[in-house]
Amino acid sequence: MTETSSRGLSRFRLVLWGLVVLVAVAATAIFVMRPPASPVGLTGAPFTLQSTAGGTFTQDSLKGKPSLVFFGYTYCPDVCPTTLAELAGLREQLKLTPDQLQIVFATVDPERDTVPVMAKYVSGFGTPIVGLSGSNAQVDTAKTAFGIYSKKVNDDGKGNYLVDHTATVFLLDKNGAFQSTID
Repeated sequence: MTETSSRGLSRFRLVLWGLVVLVAVAATAIFVMRPPASPVGLTGAPFTLQSTAGGTFTQDSLKGKPSLVFFGYTYCPDVCPTTLAELAGLREQLKLTPDQLQIVFATVDPERDTVPVMAKYVSGFGTPIVGLSGSNAQVDTAKTAFGIYSKKVNDDGKGNYLVDHTATVFLLDKNGAFQSTID
């Protein structure tokens, strides 16, 4: 190897090591300076819905106890009732009370899922589940706060339709901060 190529290789290594250090410093800065976790819910955005437990339910209602939050609708033929039954069974299996683990079911179909409809529906799972509904605008705000997608499909024009929607269960800690999703 010639002296010139040796110097070129040394400079290349030096530049490469400089880039490694730069990336390490940048990654550390991003980690240290990242914003804290959302204070409440998934995004921390405020929302207000009507609760089957009475009164309004806001992002602040998620504080004080861990919560499992699921968005769906009462006319769902399979995923929603199965998920709620599994969540109720999970809480029972863990021997937790509703004060130790709150289960929240928010509608993506406020046209059909009024508060009385939600109350009747959630009462069928054998354990207290908080049902949430509201106006279209209120539900849209809550969906946005949790990053929920929903869309009416197969609408026959007579009020019979399905709703495609995100089927994720959100686990929030006792401060209402997002911790994880549950499959």
